[in-house]
Amino acid sequence: MTSIRSEENVSTEMRDGTVLKADVYRPDDGGRHPVLILRTPYWKSHPRYVKTARILAERGYTVVCQDIRGRYDSEGEFVWLFADKYLSNDAEDGYDTVEWAAELPYSDGQVGTWGHSYDGWTSWRMLELQPPSLKAIHASGMGPRSLDINFGIFEAGKRLEFSFMMAADMRRRAGEKHGPHLPLEAVDQWRAIERGKWIWYLPYDEIPDGPFSTLTPQLKKFLREQHLEVRYLDEVHPQVNIPVGMFTGWWDRVIGTVNQYTGLETNGPEHMRGQHRLVVGPWSHMMTKLNRDLGPIDYGPQAEETWENLILRWYDYQFKNIDDGIGSEPGVKLFILGANEWTYENEWPLQRAESVPFYLHSHGGANTPWGDGSLSHDRPSSERPDHYSYDPRDPVMSVMDLDAQAIPRDQKPLDGRPDILMYHTDVFESPTRFIGPVVLELWAESDAPDTDWTAKLVLVNENGLAVNLTYGIMRARYRNGYDQEEFLEPGVPCKYTITLNPVGIEIQPGQRLRLDVSSSDFPFFDRNHNTGKDFWSDSELRVAKQTVFHESEMPSRLLMPLVGRR
Repeated sequence: MTSIRSEENVSTEMRDGTVLKADVYRPDDGGRHPVLILRTPYWKSHPRYVKTARILAERGYTVVCQDIRGRYDSEGEFVWLFADKYLSNDAEDGYDTVEWAAELPYSDGQVGTWGHSYDGWTSWRMLELQPPSLKAIHASGMGPRSLDINFGIFEAGKRLEFSFMMAADMRRRAGEKHGPHLPLEAVDQWRAIERGKWIWYLPYDEIPDGPFSTLTPQLKKFLREQHLEVRYLDEVHPQVNIPVGMFTGWWDRVIGTVNQYTGLETNGPEHMRGQHRLVVGPWSHMMTKLNRDLGPIDYGPQAEETWENLILRWYDYQFKNIDDGIGSEPGVKLFILGANEWTYENEWPLQRAESVPFYLHSHGGANTPWGDGSLSHDRPSSERPDHYSYDPRDPVMSVMDLDAQAIPRDQKPLDGRPDILMYHTDVFESPTRFIGPVVLELWAESDAPDTDWTAKLVLVNENGLAVNLTYGIMRARYRNGYDQEEFLEPGVPCKYTITLNPVGIEIQPGQRLRLDVSSSDFPFFDRNHNTGKDFWSDSELRVAKQTVFHESEMPSRLLMPLVGRR
């Protein structure tokens, strides 16, 4: 095994004099090696980073793990990624770090990045200024637009936990003696003690400063800006002159990463097309859990992967001319659920996918799995609508992981709720493959001035196991666009076009698809109060009477991307 040398808190001075600190891992062989940079707000010495950095260094790379500005050992003021991107120094600091790294005595001059989620954000920000020594990036779990993730709605469970974790370092910097000072301590305390208090707090704008320390002003500003786009990473696509590796999973909250690939191939420089790579696996947002059995279904040995192998395969090809086939592979690599195999495509989304309608049907009793809701290719004629009451004091609870991430889970705990309408297909008689975006065109009515409509696509196995595949949500006031807030006229039906995250699955004989329609998915998304008031300052909660239509004049339908049958 290669001997590794590490150095802690290596200083890098930015153009404005601010000093950022990094830990450096490298082969102890006296040689020069490509440099892989991680710029993170999550603490450069986090055990998961140390593990990955050492694995990469053992394979012949110099690895730099840097605390970004205002975090842990680095100087400066921290501005998080939920603010307008131009308010932070992430682009400039990234540029300066790349050029510093290229000149290290143990660097061969080639610099790349690695990072997921926020750490993927810091990689994308570097691209805006095009540092000359940056030769490739590896950025996963980061889509071009923030509204593709939250749909204009506060992700209460994830964002409050994230803020509490991020506040640990703010608390330490402020000299506060109480509360956790390290991210792992913060996460443990949140899940064991704090979560049940703050996710239900009303109104969020009156949460005291204590739990979120000096991060509180940024959090409360963020609450007011849920419907505003702040990232615009797609603006960078025309300038990208280096290869980009993008990785995500079918259950990743940020599967909008696929749009980065589409944007680069469509709007990027022509000479770079075909050099980027997109991988979508049977994974969630947490790329440290690339297992074959993330949920209740085993997807087989081909689903097994490691985060480090994904990084190494990319950079061995880019920087060391080691081609295990990646050079000749098409740009898109997809794991097809159900078939449990990888497939390659030349594009995303697939042009050959046919948008096939599944119309919603019932006799007015689609509530619960034992109701009469169904999905078929037959267009409805005259059918009774479905009804339910949505009470934000008793929302449909999210069936999710402890870290508030989406993962495949059995939906059985929700079976008894009358406020979920469930529409299912007949059993499939032959393997049927769907790959691409999913859309629900929903005709619905509410007696509230504002409400939410949720859609969840579920795979139902022969034994009754019902596992979530994808989801979508729409806040009624944004039905005509996030910049065209429009409240409802009670009792007037509206057509809602709800975009769900994409799927890649082959339905097997004996299985069914089920569509669950409701008005809440809490705390994955914050509750709509049904009042029309600003959620962050509103303490009132009212019940909404909801109606879903499926008739000849209002044919609610699910549009699925059919690729083929066997």
